[in-house]
Amino acid sequence: MSKATTSEIASGEGERTFADGQSNAIEIAGLDKWYGKYHALKNIDLSVAMGKRIVLCGPSGSGKSTLVRCVGQLETFQGGTVRVFGKGLDGVRQDGSRGRPFAGMVFQQFNLFPHLTVLGNCTLALKRVLRQPTAPAREIAMHYLEKVKVHEHAHKYPAQLSGGQQQRVAIARALCLEPRIMLFDEPTSALDPELVKEVLDVMTDLAKGGMTMICVTHETGFARAMADEVVLMDEGRIIEVSPPHIFFAAPKQERTRQFLAKVLQ
Repeated sequence: MSKATTSEIASGEGERTFADGQSNAIEIAGLDKWYGKYHALKNIDLSVAMGKRIVLCGPSGSGKSTLVRCVGQLETFQGGTVRVFGKGLDGVRQDGSRGRPFAGMVFQQFNLFPHLTVLGNCTLALKRVLRQPTAPAREIAMHYLEKVKVHEHAHKYPAQLSGGQQQRVAIARALCLEPRIMLFDEPTSALDPELVKEVLDVMTDLAKGGMTMICVTHETGFARAMADEVVLMDEGRIIEVSPPHIFFAAPKQERTRQFLAKVLQ
């Protein structure tokens, strides 16, 4: 299978540029990941241009979440290379003490600290990791809470919020560190159906604002409307990378057609 990339041209050594002048935000080449004897990611090649939105889909256990976690330095990897903005990652888990992260991560479960208020959740990393004083940390946090439309709940605790509100707080918390990339790992899968839209609306606003995004999701409407490319994974491999209009209407691979026949029923 040929290397899965967005439209690109090589530009000498190191960081590459694209035909439209954009640089690659992420370059993954030959990535291999094992959990013991289980080969979770198999020779993954993928490039993401600056400002592009990539949606990862595929059956459960296909390696989508593992791939995103490797990019976010939440998982180790044993082979291949991952470069973010030209800097190679070393395959070691991020220890939380390396300063401002290049990527913000939003999980299936909200992972908010239940003993902290919404504001406290959003200022914690600003104060502990970036050593921000309390007043500017609160100002930054309130800015992003307002951006995701939950600022009026700043002094509530997570248990006092709906699932959709909690996930929006989790997005705000990630944005507080002003990452250059946002990684979403099935951010709506733990929500009741009526709460999904409010989270997708926030993600859509981020996408329209030019944020580089990789999103693991089964929300086909979001993929159709906001993705620059849709990636199908299966059994630890990339099967197809196509723009949404091709992926959903005229997929190139039989495995993609089989997958869509099930999810679009």
